[in-house]
Amino acid sequence: MMKKSYHTIIIGTGCAGYNAADRLFSMGVRDIAIVTEGRYMGTSRNTGSDKQTYYKLSLCGSEGDSVREMAKTLYSGGGVMGGHALCEAAYSVRAFMHLVELGVPFPTNEYGEYAGYKTDHDPRSRGTSCGPLTSKYMTEALEGAVLEKGIEIIDLQRVIKIITEEGRVTGIACANVATGEISVIACNNVVLCTGGPACVYKNTVYPESQHGATGLAIDAGAVLSNMEEWQYGIASTGFRWNLSGTYQQVLPRYISVDKEGAEREFLYDALGADSLGLVFLKGYQWPFDVRKTDGSSQVDLLVAEEIKKGNRVYLDYTENPKGLEHGFEGLNKEAYEYLKRSNVLFGTPIERLERMNAGAIELYLSHGIDLKKDRLEIAVCAQHCNGGVAVDDNWQSNVDGLYACGEAAGTFGVYRPGGSALNSTQVGSLRAAEHIAGREARRVATARYAPPKLRYGVSNLSEIRKKLQGEMSRVADFDRSTEGMRGLFDTVDALCREFFDRAVIGGKEETAELFRLYDMVLTQRAVLSAMLYSGEKLGSHGSAFVDRLPDKTDGKIRTTRTLTYKDVSHFEEVSPMPDPELWFETLLARKRN
Repeated sequence: MMKKSYHTIIIGTGCAGYNAADRLFSMGVRDIAIVTEGRYMGTSRNTGSDKQTYYKLSLCGSEGDSVREMAKTLYSGGGVMGGHALCEAAYSVRAFMHLVELGVPFPTNEYGEYAGYKTDHDPRSRGTSCGPLTSKYMTEALEGAVLEKGIEIIDLQRVIKIITEEGRVTGIACANVATGEISVIACNNVVLCTGGPACVYKNTVYPESQHGATGLAIDAGAVLSNMEEWQYGIASTGFRWNLSGTYQQVLPRYISVDKEGAEREFLYDALGADSLGLVFLKGYQWPFDVRKTDGSSQVDLLVAEEIKKGNRVYLDYTENPKGLEHGFEGLNKEAYEYLKRSNVLFGTPIERLERMNAGAIELYLSHGIDLKKDRLEIAVCAQHCNGGVAVDDNWQSNVDGLYACGEAAGTFGVYRPGGSALNSTQVGSLRAAEHIAGREARRVATARYAPPKLRYGVSNLSEIRKKLQGEMSRVADFDRSTEGMRGLFDTVDALCREFFDRAVIGGKEETAELFRLYDMVLTQRAVLSAMLYSGEKLGSHGSAFVDRLPDKTDGKIRTTRTLTYKDVSHFEEVSPMPDPELWFETLLARKRN
């Protein structure tokens, strides 16, 4: 049984959602609830990587660091608002220490220094980690804090509508994921913590339990930011997992198998002995980057090319790749020295992986894949959307009372330091909670919702989903075709406008799935709009290889962001880095007042 109204509803049970609820409760906002279609679903709990990173201000050693330096690093990724960069730097220690106090086991020495290391796009050693499942540990710790406080969790309810009136949130409508029963809850505020739009592509490393709900914000009238900016990289497709770090550095074989079963080592055929060094580099240059199309990103391009031919691509750890027949001396200096220092100048890739990272083998074994004998099917997959709902410095959208945090918020820009997404889940939800707690209380209105008329018959939901996801991966992933995207945009746009006349469900129990599909097509249309507009204005940049044309940015930082309202996109200059008051006496007096 759920109440008819709440002060604030949080959607999502990941790192951002749980933190928003925990912080709101601690600030005195108690009339809250978390709504989720599945408490144990989502990316935070069900994904990781070779060494999943949390990015924060450096807290160890003698290397200097500062809030403004970290903010500068975040801002220099391009397409980032200055206020977001400064908030995420300034709040990073507070957010990190909250996790520490909740028991997340980040490594520290006996004197209390939290060890760090350099991560992607990181000039300092700001990264830290609990291992490959850092976000899972975070989620569990934050969930424990929420349960201890007795905060209500409304499970098995897919939110199908954020209800607004005159540009302000008044409630939500939900569909029970089992029965399709629709219910309405009134509220003053909604905090959208549903992760990235995992539904967009066929080739994705998002866990199967993750869908996203960006379409809810689109439908509510929210403006989106930078929906063309993504991260893509090589991942396994059976069990979805990033193949970075030691998975690449042990030098597995890359094999292509055609429809007749003929196989070949296509990287070696295309690149010769240089292929070994490029595979090694993919270990820490995992995301596709147009600046590396003459370097390690050639691997991504060649993998994608084989798949588009209709071939299947695998990693094989049981035998050495071509080029190692006569030993390791032919490797480039960087790869040779790394493997030598790791004491693995011997054996096969699986033997090297067992020496360097036995947990990497155990991970796949726990999902029924034995790397000692099984090949690993791969693709270049979408892993993270750097765009999302456009939010202000309090993580509130243009819709009054609608906040978005974590990957649902469009705060990341073109490039981001590895691990900054986990920091953003905590900072954004804390900023949103502070803003909500500081607002004048308002009587919860009655939310009104009239659901659309649904069509019953032979369900076509799965057919529509598979077709559109496949087309997105074919023409609108990292390797983008302007012509292909234009045609797909027209198809998706027409479906958005006629959706409830064309989508058919087999019974009421498919209601939640119907609205999940509607969310997907709204999101795909917005993504394609942003891709087409930025492709025309910017061309190839970041992770976007548009019509195979070279990057012409000359290393310049992007100073604009792409804003999208439903199906129309335009550029806006990003805000500069703020230079707020830092005089102690002034701030102390302000605090007292």
